[in-house]
Amino acid sequence: MTRVNLLLATGLIGSSLLLVNSAYETRRLFSALERAKAEQRQLDSEYKRLDAERQVQSTHLRVERVARERLQMRTVTPAVTHWVNERPSDAALPSPGTSGNPGTATAAPAGPPAGARP
Repeated sequence: MTRVNLLLATGLIGSSLLLVNSAYETRRLFSALERAKAEQRQLDSEYKRLDAERQVQSTHLRVERVARERLQMRTVTPAVTHWVNERPSDAALPSPGTSGNPGTATAAPAGPPAGARP
């Protein structure tokens, strides 16, 4: 009989310790969940604030003003258009009618594209 009582007492103490541990773990996890929810609310409000600030900063008029003042950009006009003429390398393109030997290629004269105004 004492063995049975001792076994039951041991089982009761073990289950009590597991219950206490389970309650502690539940409180710890609930606390962590509440902290995460509070952080989520704070991050959501910060995101909304930053999104509103981004919308204010990216208006067309502000971007154009910053481009003119800080970057010293201006509107494109035909008077400030510069044409870049790239002369292909003699070795890059073989001329028509050759066997593809790069040494025999000749370059076409460089000039503005067809239909372009000077």
